[in-house]
Parts: sequence; structure tokens; C-alpha cells
Amino acid sequence: MQRCRFPNSVSFALFALLSVICLSSLSLSKEKTPAVGPDDVTFRLFQLLDTSYGGKLAEFYVIGDTYKNPKAEDQELQRVFRVEYDKTKLYGRFRLDVRSVDKLSAEQLKNYTAKQVFEFGESDVEKFTKTDPGSFGRVGDLYLQASENGVLATAPVTADTRKAYEIYVGQWVLPALEKK
Repeated sequence: MQRCRFPNSVSFALFALLSVICLSSLSLSKEKTPAVGPDDVTFRLFQLLDTSYGGKLAEFYVIGDTYKNPKAEDQELQRVFRVEYDKTKLYGRFRLDVRSVDKLSAEQLKNYTAKQVFEFGESDVEKFTKTDPGSFGRVGDLYLQASENGVLATAPVTADTRKAYEIYVGQWVLPALEKK
């Protein structure tokens, strides 16, 4: 009894074709993460923290911008941020906690540290948790916002939320970390 033997080149071609089909079906089933440009604020932040801070940052505080109190138009409030980062975490590598206090005077800014001002604020207004670079609201991101009674709860990520995140990180956090 004779066995039918294919030439080596035909066997190789069949094997290659099956390999390509299997690999392509595996890659199609995996969710693709869109590429992130070097101008993305989170990408820039993560790069800075990885290269200049060894991939870890605990309790870094920044005094931010002032804004009108939505409940009392004649009153101004000031944002204060706490930043934490740990490159080794699989989820929530970057956390940005936002608190508000009455607008600080020049004397208060001189006499108190950003950490003291943050602790004076007592409760968070917003919390952003970011896992990977890219626009805020991707898989692995979490946004919490204070309700009327001050309790933080999960909130939807809107265009305004994304814009606020980019301003907080791009105008306040990154410059403060670069200066340090």
C-alpha cells in the first residue's frame, strides 16, 4: 500500500495558510485599543511620572484655579488637587482627587501648604481614576462626582467631564510636576 505524499512545499503552504487564518481570527476577537498621540495629556503625564518619578507618586498636592460657586454667584471657590500614581497597578494607575475651598487669599497661599488646604476642604467634589493613556472615559477609567448631599457616586463621562480632566491635568498637575 502506497501512501500519498505531498511535496514539502505544498505541506508548508497549507500549514502557513492555516496559521494565518487562526492568528487573524484571534486578533479580530481581541479588542483593539486606539493609538494615543504624544500630545495626549495622560500620555505626557505618565511619561513624566515614569521617567522622572520612578513610576510612583504618592500624595502630591496642587492648588488650582478659582471659579464661581454655582450655588452662590457672589462667592468664589478654589480647586485643590491630590495626585497619586503607581505604574505597577493594573487598574487605576492614576488618581486625581478634586476638592474645593473658599478662594484663598495671598496670605493663606503663603502660610499653608497645598496638602493643608486640601485637608481643610474635607470632602471630595470629583475623583478621576485613569488606567491607560488616552481621552478620559475609556475602558478602565472611573469618574465620581459629589451629589447634592456631598456623597461621591459614579457619574457618566460627558464632553464636559473630559474637558475638565484635560484642564486639570494639562494646566495644573503637569506644570506643577514639571516644576518640582
